[in-house]
Amino acid sequence: MSEVLLWVVGILVAAVGVAVSIALHEVGHLVPAKRFGVKVTQYMVGFGPTLFSRRRGETEYGVKAIPLGGYIRMIGMFPPQPGDAPGRSRASSTGRWALMAEEARAASFVEIGPGEEQRTFYRLPVAKRITIMFGGPFVNLLLALVLTAVAASAIGAPGLVPTVSSVSQCVLPAGTTASECGPDDPPAPGARAGLQPGDTVLSFAGRPVSGWEQLSDLIRASGGREAQVVVERDGRRVELTATPVLTQRAVLDERTGEPTGAVEEVGFLGVSPSIAVVRTPLAEVPGVVAGQVADVANIVLRLPQRLVDVAQAAFGSEARDPNGPIGVVGIGRIAGELNARPAIIPGDELAERTSRLVSLLAGLNVALFVFNMIPLLPFDGGHIAGALWELLKKALFRLRGRPDPGPVDVAKAMPVAYGVSLVLIGMSALLLYADIVRPVTLG
Repeated sequence: MSEVLLWVVGILVAAVGVAVSIALHEVGHLVPAKRFGVKVTQYMVGFGPTLFSRRRGETEYGVKAIPLGGYIRMIGMFPPQPGDAPGRSRASSTGRWALMAEEARAASFVEIGPGEEQRTFYRLPVAKRITIMFGGPFVNLLLALVLTAVAASAIGAPGLVPTVSSVSQCVLPAGTTASECGPDDPPAPGARAGLQPGDTVLSFAGRPVSGWEQLSDLIRASGGREAQVVVERDGRRVELTATPVLTQRAVLDERTGEPTGAVEEVGFLGVSPSIAVVRTPLAEVPGVVAGQVADVANIVLRLPQRLVDVAQAAFGSEARDPNGPIGVVGIGRIAGELNARPAIIPGDELAERTSRLVSLLAGLNVALFVFNMIPLLPFDGGHIAGALWELLKKALFRLRGRPDPGPVDVAKAMPVAYGVSLVLIGMSALLLYADIVRPVTLG
């Protein structure tokens, strides 16, 4: 298959994957809403003009032109103000912010028919409202777990394993460009201990070895100390003794992998790992996804500075951060590049490319989960935060012996929702431009 066709396939897989993830996110809202008796008038994937739709029962299902999200429309999202009839605004409401709240409140009641007042969203108990609003992000989190399990556990991915591929014969000085041993170079501890290519390290210094990263850390921490090494060689266990030497090595940046300019003194054994398909144990998948959630949350918390970095890269000469935010165009480009990149392990091209794309979709669902849990309107987290505040407020009123204060008026936060929406539009425009003129490329 040609490289161009592989690019196109990767982009199509990403586009379909994003659309399906958004559609299932809205199903996560739709199912509990209908289960709890709330009237849902629309289920839409996308925004803007409707491309096509079909009505089933009381709900219109459709697809819109701009595939950047989706929504379900429930009647009575916001409660009326005390003393007001549902759907009627106070004539005394003045000011831009108050009018925004009144307009949102009126729009949430416009579709309420006779006898449907009990089917409004705001009349539900707090727990049911939280269940509906958390349903969408929960589906994305569940998809992230399933997709990660498929990519990392079922298929696997190329990784370094503690099977020796080569053994250095000497210890070369740090920073040297020489590739062959000189007469004054000391012998490498691994060769002196009798390690051979093909040996699989089972334990080091009394510690069982499960992966190359763990073995590397043990070697680096054992400089100058004798260590027992147990390897599997030709189907039998062989016990060896090695003493890693202390040597200076460049310190690498954890984020970019590039040298920082500093050096550190670490243990050196002189063996290289092999590359093989590595499958993550299924029990470790939740931890992997939890780490991804933490990474995306860190990006969100530092989003203003990240966007400044994107702008400096797009309009200046700064390098684009490969771990920074990207837009839909950037996602498509990365998907195409991942699918077109040659396989690391020959003979496993289809499995390796599948694992890459499934992992990408898992990461996108993690991002959808984190962003939708932001405790601000119009995100799902904003409605959840409002419901939790209502729960706390009612508990405080009960403790003080005061009457139930009623639903929290989330409509008062609509100015914040409009402000956040404007920020999202600006961010999307910036990322679109940056993804075109200064795209993120994989190293």
